[in-house]
Amino acid sequence: MKLALCLSAIAGAAAFAPAQTGGASKTALSESKADLEALAGKLNPQLKFYDPLNLAEQDFWAKGNEATIGWLRQSEIKHGRIAMFAFVGYCVQSNFVFPWPETLAGAAHPSADLAPEAQWDAIPVGAKWQIFAVISMLELWDECGGGGTVPHYTQGRQPGKYPSFQPFRDAVHPVFDLYDPAGFNKNMSAETKEKRLIAEINNGRLAQLGIFGFLCADTIPGSVPLLTDIAIPYSGDPMIPFEGQFSYFGF
Repeated sequence: MKLALCLSAIAGAAAFAPAQTGGASKTALSESKADLEALAGKLNPQLKFYDPLNLAEQDFWAKGNEATIGWLRQSEIKHGRIAMFAFVGYCVQSNFVFPWPETLAGAAHPSADLAPEAQWDAIPVGAKWQIFAVISMLELWDECGGGGTVPHYTQGRQPGKYPSFQPFRDAVHPVFDLYDPAGFNKNMSAETKEKRLIAEINNGRLAQLGIFGFLCADTIPGSVPLLTDIAIPYSGDPMIPFEGQFSYFGF
């Protein structure tokens, strides 16, 4: 499952980000509590706005309330994307593995008989570092606004909108953009963008509950009654991706 989490960060960084052309949709930028309240009513008309910790009124790192809300919006969308890919990856890994060798030496991929968490543990440490290296590069590109071509998400960029790789293509090497590389959605209407953004956020929230349900069912027997019959017991710690292989603290 952890492999799915890592791969999801790579593929999901902008896989569902609506392309923005022309004017922004009504939910493109939520820079105030009032904007969040309006968006929340569309996301869940029954619950509406729910912020028991008053995060929407905070000022993180003295950057201002609007920057704080931008950071929170970006964080939720990113975590939702990762969770969606993780949930699907967990289901796939539980039933299927790639038929080709995993390593240059010819070793096969971990068996689907193992829990997805155990499959991740069985991956060579070098492969794990490769995955994290790609994730780090994608994160860096996002944080620097695609080489400064777009604002930071705390300074006005649409939450969840991953920067284009155009500067990298021009200066270094051809590479596809993560979202809509063929440009099929460039003429998408503002109404469709807004509808898809709302669906993405809701699906991401549900996926976060779903993937942690799997984790709990595998590591805490009986904790999720609905998954008891399909859970595969796992004795490791899914929150330690390099368990037994690497540690900053030497143990």
